[in-house]
Amino acid sequence: DSGLRFHYVAAGERGKPLMLLLHGFPEFWYSWRHQLREFKSEYRVVALDLRGYGETDAPSHKENYKLDCLITDIKDILESLGYNKCVLIGHDWGGMIAWLVAICYPEVVTKLIVVNFPHPSVFTEYILRHPSQLIKSGYYFFFQMPWFPEFMFTVNDFKVLKSLFTSQATGIGRKGCRLTAEDIEAYLYVFSQPGALTGPINHYRNIFSCLPLQHHEVIMPTLLLWGERDAFMEVEMAEITRIYVKNHFRLTILSEASHWLQQDQPDIVNKLIWTFLKEETTRKRE
Repeated sequence: DSGLRFHYVAAGERGKPLMLLLHGFPEFWYSWRHQLREFKSEYRVVALDLRGYGETDAPSHKENYKLDCLITDIKDILESLGYNKCVLIGHDWGGMIAWLVAICYPEVVTKLIVVNFPHPSVFTEYILRHPSQLIKSGYYFFFQMPWFPEFMFTVNDFKVLKSLFTSQATGIGRKGCRLTAEDIEAYLYVFSQPGALTGPINHYRNIFSCLPLQHHEVIMPTLLLWGERDAFMEVEMAEITRIYVKNHFRLTILSEASHWLQQDQPDIVNKLIWTFLKEETTRKRE
């Protein structure tokens, strides 16, 4: 309905159940490359470029990136792919969108899988009570400034972008699958296009207009995966998320893993997802 063109990469036959993958910041469909390969045997796996990212259209006005628009995008995409429901998987900011789709349109999500992002209500409540998380989320406030955040990412040949994935503080650790030179090049290629950072940062420029939420409950089986060495999100929020899921809820925390979990530990993540998908989770949570 938005009139925007969305870019996605798909694997697996049309007609198989849909698995829809929503990436985080600063990423694009490519962050799901390991999952596209893994789940195509039983699913039509679709990894999107979210609104404003990669080869998807990027409207110029900040208002075009309100969470309402981003949630509606997912529902529209589902329909235009010829499906009325999916397994929905989101990481980081894509996790925020996935939670909200599950809350607002529960009928379209059969199972919800979120990687390193708590329930949005947990996030807003926790951040107000824990200055340490407020500091870790400082970039949310920095991104409210016009043009300067985009500029900071480009300085010194995109040093900030590279270090997010590779530095000791925020990157994939020693025991993870490090990004290859080709992987880094793919990220640099996408984000070095003219204006390529404005859409992604505009997602954050609207966050304060949409939270806190009116509705909170998640009613489908939910898997939350968490890399404990996440430099941006405190692990305590993962456990609190349980309160809002009124169905089977499984939380797995990986001790040696970073924020970039599905790229950091793809084999373990894929195995955990398979286990969850194959479980009979009709029983309610105790």
